[in-house]
Amino acid sequence: MSSLREHLRDTFWFAPTVGLVGAAVLAGVCGVVDDAVLARLREQRDLTAIRSLIGWTANAEAVVGTIGAGMLSLVGVVFSISLVAVQIVSAQWSQRVVRLYVRDRTAKATFSAFLATFVFALWAQFLGGGGSRDPATAREVPFVTSAVAVALVLVSLVLFVAYVSTTVSLLRVSRVIEKISRDAAKILALRSEPAVFDRTAPVSGTLAYRGRAGVLRDVHVARLCRLAQRQQVVVHLLPRIGDYLVPGAPVFAVHGKPRSALDERAVLRTLNTGAERTFHQDIGFGLRQLVDIALKALSPAVNDPTTAVQAIDRIQEFLTAAVDHPLGVMLHRDRAGAVRLAQDLPGWRGLVQLAFSEIRPAGAGRSQVTRRLRAALEDLLRLAAHDRQEVLRRELELLEQAVARTVADEGERDFALTADRQGIG
Repeated sequence: MSSLREHLRDTFWFAPTVGLVGAAVLAGVCGVVDDAVLARLREQRDLTAIRSLIGWTANAEAVVGTIGAGMLSLVGVVFSISLVAVQIVSAQWSQRVVRLYVRDRTAKATFSAFLATFVFALWAQFLGGGGSRDPATAREVPFVTSAVAVALVLVSLVLFVAYVSTTVSLLRVSRVIEKISRDAAKILALRSEPAVFDRTAPVSGTLAYRGRAGVLRDVHVARLCRLAQRQQVVVHLLPRIGDYLVPGAPVFAVHGKPRSALDERAVLRTLNTGAERTFHQDIGFGLRQLVDIALKALSPAVNDPTTAVQAIDRIQEFLTAAVDHPLGVMLHRDRAGAVRLAQDLPGWRGLVQLAFSEIRPAGAGRSQVTRRLRAALEDLLRLAAHDRQEVLRRELELLEQAVARTVADEGERDFALTADRQGIG
């Protein structure tokens, strides 16, 4: 269910739809309870209790009417302002920041609660309006419905406060960087065992992509492993998650039985493509976003090297977690423990180059950035195994060359190439 869960989290319509349906169901249940309570009191001939419920309901009608009139307007104003603010921030840091807002659970819960309260309040007004005030003849006394409507208002107010707090935090670039770093760390933690895949094994056939062109967002691993297990084959996913697929591109290599043994349509349906990358199975996407924020901060239009240093902090954190992590390939097994799917991952060299190759030339003229880059590279060198140190030493050499080309004064060069974990504290 992880693929479905991630796809629903990337949409903003699902939670509000559930809220609207839930409000309609809750209103129906409350109506049934109201009828049952009224019928019970009539059986007991307790007109005093019925009169009290009618009085409470009449007082609650004013509150419910205010809810119905103002809730939808509040929804429009609050979320319009929020979207404008997020658009401004995304233009300043990265367009991919909008995705954090779309996936935010508090925003979805608040929007859903507002809409549910609005629909429920309209239903409560419909039931309570025009009813008889005489305890002996009243046919509807929506006491429970009115009480639930007031409770929904209180819940909406609490969620509104939480929503404002969450939205304000998303407008701070440090919070955005933290969320990206946390999501990237979760994806990296999914791969924990060393794996070796024999790429020289005979290939019995390949499958070409036949869907709509788009970014490969994820693959349904469990379904694909079941398909491979039925035919006792091993399937190798040729593109990496995040690659752009076009019709006709080879996507699967089959090891074992001939390709015809597999249901080609069923196998291709395990691929999910879209307009942009997601965190679901993409190890390098978080690093890509951090680099984008650093580059935007170093652009002449923004000129904020401190934010770039904050992004480098999180980049170093990610690479530190990956420094002894198995990379290159992920093997997925069936229930019996046999390998059924091989999935390529970025290697250590690719991650290091993604992390530093673009920031280095953009920040070569800013001592705060170069000092932080050198500190990060030296720290990683102390942690990395011997076979992973070469690319780090090469990045250090390229950093020194970039600073030498940019800074003419020798003293300034020495200062710019002095390792400092705060850049310039």
